[in-house]
Amino acid sequence: QVQLVESGGGLVQPGGSLRLSCAASGSIFRIYAMGWYRQAPGKQRELVAEILNGGSTNYADSAKGRFTISRDSAKNMVYLKMNGLKPEDTAVYYCNTNPPKRPWGQGTQVTVSS
Repeated sequence: QVQLVESGGGLVQPGGSLRLSCAASGSIFRIYAMGWYRQAPGKQRELVAEILNGGSTNYADSAKGRFTISRDSAKNMVYLKMNGLKPEDTAVYYCNTNPPKRPWGQGTQVTVSS
């Protein structure tokens, strides 16, 4: 069973940056598109960025111009670089296939606050 482990979250001031990492225990990247999702308190989980098998990317409107998703298939890693963070980006961030086909990991908390 593929396991997904997210890391790299933390507390950052508005305007700051973070780079999230997702490690997968199996080689799922060659098969599925991968996505970064987030869930803020009291809200549904939402997709913020995806990277397709060919390498093309798509972003939620809230992430466009600020977030960059990338992938290292040889290392079974997916990354999310987040710049210009805003308080409304505060959430637990998860990675999974898109659409989600694997058990969710524990996520990584991102808190944007001064």
